[in-house]
Amino acid sequence: MPDLAAPLIAWYRENARDLPWRHPQFGAWGVLVSEFMLQQTPVGRVIPRLEEWLARWPTPTALAGASPADAVRQWANLGYPRRALWLHRAAVEIRDRHHGVVPRDVEALLALTGIGDYTARAVAVFAYGDRHPVVDTNTRRVLARAIDGRSQPGAASRRDLATMSAVLPTGTAESAVFNAAAMELGALVCTARSPACERCPLAAHCAWRAAGFPDTGDARPRQARYEGSDRQARGAVLKILREADGHEAALDGVLAGWPDARQRDRAIDSLIADGLAEAIDGMLRLPR
Repeated sequence: MPDLAAPLIAWYRENARDLPWRHPQFGAWGVLVSEFMLQQTPVGRVIPRLEEWLARWPTPTALAGASPADAVRQWANLGYPRRALWLHRAAVEIRDRHHGVVPRDVEALLALTGIGDYTARAVAVFAYGDRHPVVDTNTRRVLARAIDGRSQPGAASRRDLATMSAVLPTGTAESAVFNAAAMELGALVCTARSPACERCPLAAHCAWRAAGFPDTGDARPRQARYEGSDRQARGAVLKILREADGHEAALDGVLAGWPDARQRDRAIDSLIADGLAEAIDGMLRLPR
């Protein structure tokens, strides 16, 4: 494996964005909330919502004492609102199982609702400074190009963790910086569509560059168009319920003018199935 650590860490120290969750005093709860919010959501949309969330619920115990409906309303338009429910459930579990303290152990983190391999390791590394491989979409792209010589990564797998482990510095502090640096490089330079290879600190080590930048295909799953989709209908229903501010809405009146009545009904049924809405005596409301 090429030694990527030195040039990448040096680049990161000069070019890293000043993001709130990178501040030493931000704390494990802040890191955990930020990781929930950042899933498939741009940084610019997350930062103001994160600040509002932590001002309202500065600890897991504070959020655990609120209702699921409060969490969904506070999530606002971040998208994928099940994350709000999962974060609320995780807060309850942290309060009840860990005395209100976000756990440090990866296995304990994985046992919390809504937390997978990436988030568990991200909290352990970025909040507590432990040595683990952290692999997100940006990191996978950097590894695919620099090490495997591919234009895009393949489907996510456990192999990604093994690859990252193989290039991770042995020092605990350096490994945490390297994890963050790989993510930052993928976000700012080694981007999916227009990589700025002339500015890349790994150019001299990159297998994809050495091979002449071949197009090796793109197996990444494509997200369905939002406009006109069931996701848009779900979002419209949730917006109505959030704006009801704790009150119920007449079930037959929710999105009554939606152009596709069957899509409207699917949206409501799926929200109920996901626990994001409750239908009671012909009325619809956020979960309580």
